[in-house]
Amino acid sequence: MWKCYSRFEDTGTAEIILLTLDAKAVAKALPYEQLIEALKNAFSASIEVPQRAHYEVNVPNGAPGTLLLMPAWQPGSGMGVKIATVFPDNAKLGAPAVFASYLLMSAETGVPVALLDGTELTLRRTAAASALASAYLSRKDAQTLLMVGTGNLAPHLVAAHASVRPIREVCIWGRRPAAAKKLANTFSAAEFSVTIAESLADAARAADIISCATLATESLIMGEWLSAGQHLDLVGAFKPDMCEADESAIVRAEVFVDTRAGALSEAGEIVQALQSEAISEADIKGELSELVSGKVSGRSNDDAITLFKSVGTALEDLAAAELVMKNSAPDICG
Repeated sequence: MWKCYSRFEDTGTAEIILLTLDAKAVAKALPYEQLIEALKNAFSASIEVPQRAHYEVNVPNGAPGTLLLMPAWQPGSGMGVKIATVFPDNAKLGAPAVFASYLLMSAETGVPVALLDGTELTLRRTAAASALASAYLSRKDAQTLLMVGTGNLAPHLVAAHASVRPIREVCIWGRRPAAAKKLANTFSAAEFSVTIAESLADAARAADIISCATLATESLIMGEWLSAGQHLDLVGAFKPDMCEADESAIVRAEVFVDTRAGALSEAGEIVQALQSEAISEADIKGELSELVSGKVSGRSNDDAITLFKSVGTALEDLAAAELVMKNSAPDICG
């Protein structure tokens, strides 16, 4: 399906045409409904996903940065690797904390196919994974969403969650009120109403779905605030020393993760709760592959509190990259 992208495939020569797709092209090719379905199919497929390489990068007079290398491949189909960086102090410079590039290759020949804007791809596949989990874990009648965090991922999470549930009210909380107001303004044409939370505790108590995407190292969401029927979506805390929800929230909830391997080694809230023996590995009720395959069911009943912890997996990147190529093919190949 990729022969139009490489003269090597057609002629056997070493002349390679490497496509470069920017953030705008990637966004256009990844509508949430299609991306959520693509992730559902990918979590049901046989895709090889080695554990991602994780490196700390020292920054003089600043918080350390993080370098992530995330490969994945499906035999006979696609292969790719994402190179991502997370530098928390970028906010002080007015720059995003996360940057990424994605190199897509043929898994039959190893021929490079395309270089995609990995930041846009990451934002959209991360939000789609949370929405996919929500389709199994949140109540079907969930109408109120609290967005905790105002970074680049926040608008994607709101849009993705709204694509799988009948969201009517969105409340935004951020450490900087100006950033929360700016985010709220991006939804001026949305079908749901948007408000700014003055009290995080009050907003959390009132929400059907709480989605967190921050770089917090101390708990923001407290278990004592949670009530029957809520769904908690934790997207930040991708390192063991990070945390968005306290131990009580983990203990009270039915816990699901994107992948057990990632959650047990990198998910801050999960790792810390296991270390303190507040929970055991058996308390993790399932991962996304088990939810989409029906091996495990979603929430046990309408009164349960559910929690989805995402740390990301290269499987999602590969599925998103292949969808980009599929949807871009008519424009590129003619």
